[in-house]
Amino acid sequence: MSMGAIKRIIQKYIFTQELPLEVRLVNLVYLVGLVAGLAATIARLFIFHVYIQVFATALITVSTGFMMFLHNRLRLYKLTAYLTVVLLADVLFPMKFLSIGGINSGMAAYFVLSMVVIFLLMRGRDLAILLPIHIVIVTVCYYVSCRFPGWNQPLTDSQRFFDAIESVVISGLFVGIVILFQSSVYETEKQKSIQASKAKSDFLSNMSHEMRTPMNAIIGMTSIGKNSDDALKKDYAFEKIEEASTHLLGVINDILDMSKIEANKLELSITNFDFEKMLRKVTNVVNFRIDERQQNFYVDIDSAIPRSLIGDDQRIAQVVTNLLSNAVKFTPVQGTIRMSAKLIKQEGSMNEIQIEVRDTGIGITPEQQSRLFNSFEQAESGTSRNYGGTGLGLAISKRIVEMMGGTIWVESELGQGSLFAFTFLAESVVSEQPGLLDPGVNWNNVRVLVVDDVPEVLDYFADIARRLGLHCDTAPGSKEALDMISQNGEYDIYFIDWKMPGMDGIELTRHIKANNAKRSVVIMITATEWSLIEVEAKSAGVDKYLQKPLFPSSIADCINECIGLPAHKKDEAGEEAADDFSGRCVLLAEDIDINREILLALLEPTKLVIDCAENGSEAVNMFKGAPDKYDMIFMDVQMPLMDGYAATQAIRALDVPRGSNIPIIAMTANVFREDIEKCLQAGMDGHVGKPLNLEEVLEKLREYLCS
Repeated sequence: MSMGAIKRIIQKYIFTQELPLEVRLVNLVYLVGLVAGLAATIARLFIFHVYIQVFATALITVSTGFMMFLHNRLRLYKLTAYLTVVLLADVLFPMKFLSIGGINSGMAAYFVLSMVVIFLLMRGRDLAILLPIHIVIVTVCYYVSCRFPGWNQPLTDSQRFFDAIESVVISGLFVGIVILFQSSVYETEKQKSIQASKAKSDFLSNMSHEMRTPMNAIIGMTSIGKNSDDALKKDYAFEKIEEASTHLLGVINDILDMSKIEANKLELSITNFDFEKMLRKVTNVVNFRIDERQQNFYVDIDSAIPRSLIGDDQRIAQVVTNLLSNAVKFTPVQGTIRMSAKLIKQEGSMNEIQIEVRDTGIGITPEQQSRLFNSFEQAESGTSRNYGGTGLGLAISKRIVEMMGGTIWVESELGQGSLFAFTFLAESVVSEQPGLLDPGVNWNNVRVLVVDDVPEVLDYFADIARRLGLHCDTAPGSKEALDMISQNGEYDIYFIDWKMPGMDGIELTRHIKANNAKRSVVIMITATEWSLIEVEAKSAGVDKYLQKPLFPSSIADCINECIGLPAHKKDEAGEEAADDFSGRCVLLAEDIDINREILLALLEPTKLVIDCAENGSEAVNMFKGAPDKYDMIFMDVQMPLMDGYAATQAIRALDVPRGSNIPIIAMTANVFREDIEKCLQAGMDGHVGKPLNLEEVLEKLREYLCS
C-alpha cells in the first residue's frame, strides 16, 4: 500500500470532519492497534518461533481488524466501542500477559495503554463501571502470575528485552499520537470558531445596517409628515414609512427564522393547500416590484402537478418569494424573469415537484456560489450595501427545502443571469368529484334539510340559510325528518346531528341512503371527536363531517364542495358584503394603547362595534357582564394582571352558554408554531400575528361573523 493511500485512509477515518469525534477516536485506537499487532506478529513469527505468543498477538490483530470493520462498515458505533474496551482490555491483553511471561514480561505498559483506551472511549457511568472492573482484572492477572508461576510462558533474556522495548514504544507512540490528534482537533475547532465568529460579526454588522436604515426612514418620514401641511407630502411620507416598515419586518422575520434554525427549532406546519393558488399569492406579492422595474415576467405551471397537495404551503411560498425577490433585485430594468413548476416524479400519492426561477441578471461566480447557502454569509461583502437584504434568505430556504425532502441549487455565470431551483416532496389529495349532487343542482335550487334535537341549532341554521339565500327545512328528530322526506320529497343535502334521542344520526343516514333515488350528501354535525365515530358513520353512508360549534363559512364551504364550487367563492357580491359588519360587536383585549388605536382605525370602515379591555381580567369581566353582546373576541396574549391564555380559560369556564363557543382569536406578536399551538390548547379558535395584516384580520371576521 502506497503512502498516499495510507494518508487518504487516515484522513477519511480519523481527521475527517464528517464523522463524530467519538467515532474518530475509536478508529484511532483501531489503526494504532492494527499496525502494532501486525508488526508484533511478524516479529514474533520470524524471531522467536514461540507459537503461543504468535497466536496471542495474531488474535489481537485479527480482532482489532474485525472490530474496525464492524465500526465503519456497519456503523455499530456504540456497540463496537464497548466491545473494543471489553475484548481488548479485559480478554486479549490478559491472555497476552500470561503468554509472554506474566510478571517477568514488559506487559505493564500494555495495561497502562488499556486504561488510556478506556478513558478515551468511555464516558460517565460507563467509565465508572468499566475502569474498576479492568483494575480488578489487572490485579487478578498479577496475583495469578505470582502465585502460579507455572502458568506463565517462560521467556529468555532476549525475549524479555524485546517485549519491554515493544510495550514501551507502542504505548508511548499511542499516547503521543492521541496528543497529536487532540492538538489537530483543537486547532481545527479553533479555526472553525474564529471563522464562525467572523461570519457572525459580519452578519451583525450587516443586520445593524439593515435595521437602522429602515428605522431611520421611518423616524425621518414620520417627522416630515407631522411637520408638513401639504396632503400630498404627507401621503408620500406615509408610503415611505410603509415601505420601510415592510422591509424591517422582513429583516426581523429572517433573523427569527435563522435563530430557530440555529436552535434546531424550525418546524413545518402541514396542511392541505391549493398549489396554483399558493403560487398566485406569491406572484401578487412581487408583481408591483416587477412593474416598477419594467421587467418581463413569465410563469409556466406543469398541468401534471396535482392541484391539491399536502404540505407546508407557507414555507414553500417563503422559498419561492425569496427566489423571486432576489431575481427582481439582481435583474436590471426591462430584464426577464421566468418561473416554472414541473412534476419530476410521482409514486402513488407522493409527488416530487421542482420550481425554477431563471433571470437575466448580474450572475454569480463559482466561488460566490459555494458560499450562497451558508448561514451568516453573503455571496459578496458588498451585496448588502449595493442591493440590500440580510443574506439569510437562501440559508433559510435551504433548511426549509431539506426539511421537505428536497434539494436547492444554483446554476449561473457572471453576467449571464442565474437559475435557482429547488425540489420538494408533497402528497397529493385525492380529488373529489366536481359535484357530489345531481347535475343542475346549484345555489338557487339546492334543497337542504337540517336534523337536530337542539332548537337553538335549528334556529341558528335557519338564520344562516336565510342570509345565504338557501332553501332549508329543519326537523327536531329522525322521525320528523323521515316524515318531511315522505311529504316533501328527497333533499339534496342533509345536515344530521349524530347524537339524538330515539333514532340517532347514523341510523337515520342508513334509512336515507337506502331509500334515496337521487344523489344526495349527508353531512354529520357533532361535537364528538370524529375519529371515534368515523368508521361507523362512513359505513352508514355519511359523506362529510362538520365539527360543532358551526360557523357560517364552514357551512357555506361544505355546500360549495357538494355543488362543485370552490370554497369561499359563492359569488363576488358575497365577498364585498363580508366587509360590512353592521350590528356586530367584538371585544378587543389589548393592553397597549397604540395597538388598540390601530385596530379601531383599520376596522372603522367595516361598521364593526369594538369594545376594548386593557387586560385579561377586564376582558373576562366585560364578557361575563354581557355575554350575548359579543360575537367574537380578539385576545392579546401578553397582558398585565391576567394574560390571554388565562383569560381564555376563564371565559371558557364561565357558566354561561356563550362562554364555551364564542370565537376567541389570539392577536399577538408571538408567531412561532409552538406559540400558535399554545393558544389553541388554551381554548382559542385561531391566531393573527402582529404586526397586523388587515386582510388577515378581515378573513377571520368573515369566517366567524359571515355578515
